[in-house]
Amino acid sequence: MDELKRRILEDGIIIDNRILKIDNFLNQQIDTTLITHIGQEFARRFQDCPVDRIVTIESSGIAVAYAVSLAMHNLPVVFARKKKSLLTKGEQYTASIYSYTKQEEYTASISKAYLHEGEHVLIIDDFLASGAAAVGLTKLAAQAGCTVSGIGIVVEKTFQNGRKTLEDAGFRVESLARIARFENNVPIFAD
Repeated sequence: MDELKRRILEDGIIIDNRILKIDNFLNQQIDTTLITHIGQEFARRFQDCPVDRIVTIESSGIAVAYAVSLAMHNLPVVFARKKKSLLTKGEQYTASIYSYTKQEEYTASISKAYLHEGEHVLIIDDFLASGAAAVGLTKLAAQAGCTVSGIGIVVEKTFQNGRKTLEDAGFRVESLARIARFENNVPIFAD
């Protein structure tokens, strides 16, 4: 997606030739026009798939999942929580996930009331590196008896093994910006 790639080049910050920081338009501050276009592109790419519900993980995936929902005629959006709170009540599906950027493990959870057996879900996430978050979301879907129709990723680091892990497990992966490597703190796109 050229618009996204341009924005990464213009506003992205690369840290130590390994981490891409795009919180000025996706992770902390949200460029709603760009996010709307991202949602439309995911809807186009997954238009051939049955989708009953969109699943993501807090917090950066929520805005993108919402934009995808709008583009797919207002499908329900469910997000996995990363931390338990006083509001976390009832039975939960849970999966342990290792965060590459925070370098810690956490338990993601979704209330059993929000995923239903037999549904087809589309997983949406902001980044794909090792694939840990996406794998965790597929485990939550499997616990609920859902089928994962596909996984949509905003930015993929192709030099890490996330895509291979997901594709080897049989999942369809669509990424909008694929980064092959960083050179002198500049992203080099794979396509």
